[in-house]
Amino acid sequence: MLSENAATPSAVAAHLHLHGYGRSRLSVLEHMGGERERILSGTAEGWRRNDLAELNTLAIECVADEAALLLAPVPGLPDEAFHHDGQLTKREVRAITLAALAPVPGQLLWDVGAGCGSVAIEWLRCHSTCRAIAIEAEAARLRLIADNATALGVPALEIVGSRAPESLDGLASPDAVFIGGGGREAGLFERCWEALKPGGRLVANAVTLAGETRLIEWRARVGGSLTRIAIERAEAIGEQTGWRPLRTVTQFTAVKR
Repeated sequence: MLSENAATPSAVAAHLHLHGYGRSRLSVLEHMGGERERILSGTAEGWRRNDLAELNTLAIECVADEAALLLAPVPGLPDEAFHHDGQLTKREVRAITLAALAPVPGQLLWDVGAGCGSVAIEWLRCHSTCRAIAIEAEAARLRLIADNATALGVPALEIVGSRAPESLDGLASPDAVFIGGGGREAGLFERCWEALKPGGRLVANAVTLAGETRLIEWRARVGGSLTRIAIERAEAIGEQTGWRPLRTVTQFTAVKR
């Protein structure tokens, strides 16, 4: 890691310690190749050095503590990994949605009505060359998307802060499109399908009857498949445990031929 200044190693050590990587090994390399060359090493949790040179490079060996939250690159991150305002594709449905979108290295996703950006972020985490554009009209959610992308290691996520389908004009043609919320906007499905590359995948989720009706109508036009996803989670009911169902999701999937 190229440090900004002498304060960078301490800031990195504090960040690692805060997120459950306190045992990570840090090595600060100062004035490499010069007469004042020096190497200082220690752990993130025990880092106390404040006599560092402004010109330094930082080497990090990440070591997770026993209680650290390890986030796998496969789809289905815990819901708690995202900051959101309730507009979140839940973990189980998100994993199924990513499987239907079928991320391929180098391909581009449009996440239309991105909410907190969870689907686009998980797409990007599948491979370092995957690309994604999150389109979201609600201004308050744009900061959530940016913060989540940075925290989960994909700061290159492109964010478009305006309403679809108008905001889709001029964007690079996608290899896959995800439409959340049932696609209420007039002309949205048509615009996304038109922009989609041959062989591209379109996936749309709906939780309302009106949204489901739109998915049924769109399947009649272009083919594809419909799936209903019903998830129940075990939760406490007083001193006992029972099942609490999540909202049933209707999912439409189609490949453009």
